[in-house]
Amino acid sequence: MAFQFAHMENFSRKGDRKGRSTSFVFSEARRDPAASVHVRDPRPPVVVFGIGLDEIERLHDERAAQAKTTPRGGKERAVRKDQHTLCTIVVSHPFTPEEVRADPAKRQAVEAWERRNVLWLKAQFGDGLTSVIRHEDESRWHLHAYALPGGKDMKASRFHPGQQAKAAVMAEGPRPGEDDKALNRRGDAAYRAAMSKWQDSYFHAVAAPSGLTRLGPRRRRLRRDEWQAEQKQAQALKVTMERAQAVQSEGREFVTQAKAAASAETAKAVQMKASADRAAERASRERERAEKASAVAVKARQAAEESQRSAERTKGFGGLLRSFFDGLLISKVREAVASEFRGRIDRAQRLLDGARGEIQAEKDRRRDAERKAEASAASVRALAAQRNDAWMEVNELRGRLARYEPELKQGREYRPR
Repeated sequence: MAFQFAHMENFSRKGDRKGRSTSFVFSEARRDPAASVHVRDPRPPVVVFGIGLDEIERLHDERAAQAKTTPRGGKERAVRKDQHTLCTIVVSHPFTPEEVRADPAKRQAVEAWERRNVLWLKAQFGDGLTSVIRHEDESRWHLHAYALPGGKDMKASRFHPGQQAKAAVMAEGPRPGEDDKALNRRGDAAYRAAMSKWQDSYFHAVAAPSGLTRLGPRRRRLRRDEWQAEQKQAQALKVTMERAQAVQSEGREFVTQAKAAASAETAKAVQMKASADRAAERASRERERAEKASAVAVKARQAAEESQRSAERTKGFGGLLRSFFDGLLISKVREAVASEFRGRIDRAQRLLDGARGEIQAEKDRRRDAERKAEASAASVRALAAQRNDAWMEVNELRGRLARYEPELKQGREYRPR
């Protein structure tokens, strides 16, 4: 035996013709003594997904007691107890529990089969899938799944593709010339077609990747050699699908690694750009400061040059004094000379000090400005020397005036000697 088995059935609180109610279903799955006489050595079920059987039974009973329905043209009322409120699925693997316990490879195979079943059941029922349990005490390793329908009326028929298909046909009504029996037969055909499609979905999602065939040999009346050939094909298909999944997994891993590497490079580039932006901003600030220092140095140089030009203009100041000395007193000459040169020297010194302060702060970046400032300082020193020469000339004039002061007091005419 190496073919799939998947069966869906809905149950109500009242029970079917065989007496199987939701209460009986939960009792049998729990291995309660009264409901598990068919099992030689009952074992507790193992929860594979979701909640345990006690919890799901309590949840089912509470929701079913609160479920309401509104008949057409009537008012709201509680749902009937014979309405299906629980959907169950049984899936079985060909391995026996003894084989699984004795062979690690087979245990690994059924564990992979279980994971595929849970994924397929989630796709089938979404949030309605409440519990999946495993039985290890019967002839085959198998799972039971339980789904609770949503909605106010809690109709389990919404989960059943066969019941949905037949209900759709019956709701359309008979076709022209079709009686009720013919309509019902067409509904049954729709039921079988829908369930066959449901079995196909199970085969593609679970059975084929697990190396199981879609149908068994008896149902199709296959000879033993034909059945063995089909089993080999199923195993080959399993191996092929496993290889495809491995390649796909490697591809996903490669893509993930590539994305991670790209993200790292992007982050590095962003960081480098941010550093470059900060460096550019610092350079811009330094450039602005250097330009300001340069402007200050230029102003200092211009002021020094202006002072130098003024000093050059004053070289002939002594001769000018001698030419216009008539009518002036020596005290006025002394005061004018001292005021003129003291103010200019002080202004030049202040400019020089300011230029030196700015240049000191930016000397590493604006050495050219420093050289210009030094040139300005040299000009000031030259101006100071010129000032000293002028003072010597004034002192000489003062001595000469002192010799002629008596004559000036007597009002005599000054005659140069």
